[in-house]
Amino acid sequence: MDESVAQRPRFSARVLGGGTEPDPRFTLANERTFLAWIRTSLAFLAGGIAVEAFTEDLFPEPMRTSLAVVLLLLGVLISAGAAWRWVGVERSLRRRTPLPLPLIAPLLGIGGAIASGALVVFVLQT
Repeated sequence: MDESVAQRPRFSARVLGGGTEPDPRFTLANERTFLAWIRTSLAFLAGGIAVEAFTEDLFPEPMRTSLAVVLLLLGVLISAGAAWRWVGVERSLRRRTPLPLPLIAPLLGIGGAIASGALVVFVLQT
């Protein structure tokens, strides 16, 4: 077992799955990317809350609730996906294997398209 991994607590050694310590710049870049996804997640959560709380006069209740739920679910899924991606990238860096596909980006694109589509349909009907 690599000496740098042996010094880690058992939990982090189990999560990271062995390998060698990568260049700290890559680990820190991975962390910055994780935090960017978390900021995006928080924006979706805030947007979902704002839609439900402040658009009572703009949207009928079923549409308002549906749009808020879509935004809130996107926020939750992006947050969980960010954590999953951080671990996957960190493991790849340690094992010197190809990076995993970014599955969060299509989720964000599809979810954003659904929310935008709902707004376009509403605007066209009014």
